[in-house]
Amino acid sequence: MMKSLVSTGRKRKFAALPHKTLIIIAALFALGVIYGNLFVISDPLIIGILFLSGLFSMLFLVIGSRANAAERPTIIDWGLSALSLATGAFFLWNADVISSRITLLEELTPLQFFFGSSLLFLSLEATRRTTGAGLTVVVLGFMAYNLFGHLLPPPFGHGLIEYSYLLDALIFTTDGVFGVPIQVVASYVFLFVLFGTLLSFAGGGDFFFNLAAALTGKSPGGPAKVAVISSGMYGTISGSPVSDVVATGSITIPIMKRLGYSARFAGAVEVAASTGGSAMPPIMGSAAFILAEYTGFAYREVVYAAIIPAILYYLGVFSQVHLRAVKRDLRAYPDDIPTLKQTVINGWMFVVPVAVIVLVLSLGYSPTMTAGLGAASVVVAAACSPRTRMSLWRVVEGLGETTLRILPVAGACAAAGLVIGGLSMTGLGMKAANVIMAISGADPVITLMIAAVVTIILGLGMPTPSAYILAAVLVGPALAKLGYPLLQSHMFLLYYAILSALTPPIAVAALAAAAIAEEDPFKIAFDAVKLAAVGFLLPFVFIWNPAIIGEGSGLQVALALMGGVVAAISLAVAIEGYLNGKQNRIARCMFVGIAVACVAPFIYVAIPGIFFGGVLLVRNYNTSSNTSDKITESRKVPGA
Repeated sequence: MMKSLVSTGRKRKFAALPHKTLIIIAALFALGVIYGNLFVISDPLIIGILFLSGLFSMLFLVIGSRANAAERPTIIDWGLSALSLATGAFFLWNADVISSRITLLEELTPLQFFFGSSLLFLSLEATRRTTGAGLTVVVLGFMAYNLFGHLLPPPFGHGLIEYSYLLDALIFTTDGVFGVPIQVVASYVFLFVLFGTLLSFAGGGDFFFNLAAALTGKSPGGPAKVAVISSGMYGTISGSPVSDVVATGSITIPIMKRLGYSARFAGAVEVAASTGGSAMPPIMGSAAFILAEYTGFAYREVVYAAIIPAILYYLGVFSQVHLRAVKRDLRAYPDDIPTLKQTVINGWMFVVPVAVIVLVLSLGYSPTMTAGLGAASVVVAAACSPRTRMSLWRVVEGLGETTLRILPVAGACAAAGLVIGGLSMTGLGMKAANVIMAISGADPVITLMIAAVVTIILGLGMPTPSAYILAAVLVGPALAKLGYPLLQSHMFLLYYAILSALTPPIAVAALAAAAIAEEDPFKIAFDAVKLAAVGFLLPFVFIWNPAIIGEGSGLQVALALMGGVVAAISLAVAIEGYLNGKQNRIARCMFVGIAVACVAPFIYVAIPGIFFGGVLLVRNYNTSSNTSDKITESRKVPGA
C-alpha cells in the first residue's frame, strides 16, 4: 500500500534519435521560458497557460501511465499530448477574453467548458503519473468536498457549489491551477533548476563530493561524513530529497557498505543528509520559493532566515555521525581520495557560480534575475578549464534536461493550485484553524504540536511543495490566530513539510535509499528520524527564540548561533549516549538540559548554558580525538 501511494508512471528511455529530438524540443521550450522570464513582462495567466500546456504535451510522452508502461508512447499518450497542445492553443487564442471576463458571473461557453474540463483532467492525470496516487486522491478529496460539502453539517458545511462554478474558479482565474505554485515553478524554480542542472553537467557534483571527501574522508566515519556534507551541498542545487538520495546515495551508500557499515545506517545517513538539502541556502527547494511568493517576503529574507537553522541541522547530523563512528570504530576512507589542494585546483571554478548567486541575491536582485545570472556564470566559469568546458550540445542537453526535471514538480504544483482554488471557495482553511484551536484550547505549545503532526501527515508521500501548500492553507491560519509572526509560522510549516520526506510510514526519501542500500525502508526511515532529531526540534526553537532565524539585534543573533551550536552538539551526545565514553541516563538528561538552556531567548539563561556546555564539550574533545586515533583501517566492523 505504501508503495502504491507513491508509485509513479514509468519514465521512458528513448532510442538515440527520438531522445535527441526530445532534448532539442525540451531545450527550445527552456529557451522560451528563459526569454519570457528575463526579457518579457507578460500576464501571469498567459505564462501559466504556455508553461503548463507545453510541459503536459511532453509529460504524457515521457512518463507512462503505469510503472510497467510500454517503452514507447501509446495512442492514449499521444492523444493526451495532442489535447494538451490544443488546450494551450485555445487558452492562448482566447487569453484576452478569459482575462477580462467576470468570474462566476459570466457563464462559460461550451468551448470554455470543454477545454476547461480537459485541462482539469490533464492536471489530475499528470499529477497521478508524476507523484503517484497519494496526492491525486487528496486533490480529488478536496474537489469532492467542494462539490458535496453543502451536504455536511456545521462547522464544515458550505453553500452549494456547482461544477461549472468550481471549474470557473479552478481554471479560469489565477487562483487555481494557474495560481502561485505554477507561477513560481514557471519562473524562480525553473531557472534555479537550470542553474543546478548546468552545474551538475559541468562536473560541479563531482567537485562537491571530492571537496567533502577531502575535508572529512580520513576522519572516523569518513564515508558517512562525506555523505552528510556532499548531500547537503548537492541538495541545495537539486531541492529534492529523493533526487539527492539517488544522485549522491548511489555513490556514498555502496562505499559505506563496502567498508563495513550496516545498510541500515548507510541509508539513514544519506536520507537525513539529503532531506536537509531542501532547507539549505542559498537555493533551497521549490517550496521555499512558494513560501516567499505566498507570504510576500522577499526571497533573500527567506534565505537569511534559513541560514542558522540549516547550519544547526547539519551540525546535528554530522555530530551524531561522528560520535557513532568513534563509539563503533567505523572506518575512514581508503587512501585513494584527492587531497584538498588537488580538489580546489581542479574545481575552483565551481565556487564562482555559487558566489554569484549569493552576491546577486545580497544586492537585492529578484530571484529570477539571480538564477539567470547564476546559470550564465556556470557556463562561463566552466569554460575556464578544458576539463569542465561544455560544448554547445552539452549546453543544449542541460537545457533539455532542465525541462524534463521540472515535469514532476509541475504536476505537483498544478495539483496544489487546484487545492488552493477549491479551498478559497469554501473557507475550509479557517474552519480547520478553528477546529485546531478548539482541540488545543488555544494553548500555544499544544497548537504547535498539532500543527507539526498535521503538516507531517499532509506531507506523507507528497512532494515538499504540495505538503507545504496544504499546510500553509489548512494549518497556517491557526498559527496566525495565536499571533505568531508570518515568517516564523511558515518557516515552521516548511521545515515539517520537508521532514515528512523521511518520516515513517511512507518516507519517500527512505524508499529511494532502500533500493540502493537493499534494506527495509522502515528501518532506514526510523534511523534517519533519529539522525535528524535536531531538525524536528528546530521549528519549535525558532518559534521560541526568533533570533535563530535572524530576527533580532546582531548580538541576539550571534548569541543564538553560538547557543545553537552548543545545543546541537549536546543533543547529539544525549541521543548517541556517548562522549569520551558511554554516558549514563543522568548525563544524557544533563546534556538535554544544556541544549534547552543554550537556545533560550533569555540572556541570563543562555550565556551560562553556552559557557558550561562549551567547556564540557571542549574538555572532552581531546580525549575523544585520542580514542578515534586508535581506529585501524584494516578493521572491518558492522555499522551502527
